[in-house]
Amino acid sequence: MRAFPSRVLPVVLGCVLFAGVVPAASATPARTVLWSDEFDGPAGTLPAAANWIFDTGHSYPGGASGWGNGELETYTKDPANVSLDGTGALKITATKDKSGQWASGRIETQRSDFQPAPGGSLRIEARLQLPDGGGPGYWPAFWTLGAPFRGNYTNWPQAGEIDVMENINSQKIVHGTLHCGKTESGGPCREDTGLTGQTPLATGGFHTYAVEWGPTQLQWSVDGVPYWTVTESTVGSSTWKSTFAHGYFVLLNLAIGGDWPGKPTKSTVAGKSLLVDYVRVSRSG
Repeated sequence: MRAFPSRVLPVVLGCVLFAGVVPAASATPARTVLWSDEFDGPAGTLPAAANWIFDTGHSYPGGASGWGNGELETYTKDPANVSLDGTGALKITATKDKSGQWASGRIETQRSDFQPAPGGSLRIEARLQLPDGGGPGYWPAFWTLGAPFRGNYTNWPQAGEIDVMENINSQKIVHGTLHCGKTESGGPCREDTGLTGQTPLATGGFHTYAVEWGPTQLQWSVDGVPYWTVTESTVGSSTWKSTFAHGYFVLLNLAIGGDWPGKPTKSTVAGKSLLVDYVRVSRSG
C-alpha cells in the first residue's frame, strides 16, 4: 500500500508457489508478544482507540489526495465501514452510496516503535480473510510505515514501508514488498514498485500473513511457508541501516481503486469486507 506516490503493477522479482505445503519441523527461538489485538467485543463497535488511530477522509492532513495512490474511497469511522463483527474479528467493509461514492476503513496502530531487539527478530503477523468476489478495484492491505513518516508525510520512501500483504482485484495472489531509499523513482528498492514478491493462494478463507524482520533480512510468509526474502546485501548496508534504524507502525485498510488495481467497473460488488481475526507483533532475541 503506497504511502505517497502512485503505484504501478510491480515487477515480480521472485516467488515461491504456495499450495499448503508444510515445512519440516525445526527448532524456533522463543518469542515474546509485544502487542496484539484479538478484536473481541460486541458487534458494531469500533476497534479500541487505545490501540488504533482512525484515518479518515481522502488524505493525511496536508498530504497527497487519494492517499498518494489515486484511491477513490473516503475513509470513515462509521461502523458500517470499520467495526468488530461480534465473533472475534475486525470487519473493514467497502460501501457505495446511491450517488456512486465509495467509503471504507483504514486504521493504524497508536504505537510506532515496533522493531527488533539488537541481534533479534521481529514478527508482524495477522490472520486475514480477503474480500470474496468484490472484483475490480478492491485493494486490501496489511502493511507498515516507518515512524519518521508519521506527522511528516513527505519523506516516503526514505522512512521505509513494509507491505506484509496486498491483494488487488480479488485475484488469488498476494504480494509482499519493501519500499526504501531516498528517491521515488529507481533507487535501491526499485521504486516506485518496490522490491516485490508474490505467491498464489490455493484456497480462500483465513490465512496467516507475516513478515519476519531480522538483523540482515526480511522474509515474507503465508501460513508459515516463506515465499519472498529481501536481504541487506540487496539494498546495501547504508540503505538497510537507515531504513531500519527506527520503529514502525502497522496499518490495515481496504482501498477502492487506485493506480495499481485501477478503477472499479460495473462488475465490482459493493459491501465486501476484509476480516481480521488478529494482529500480533512478537520478538525474539
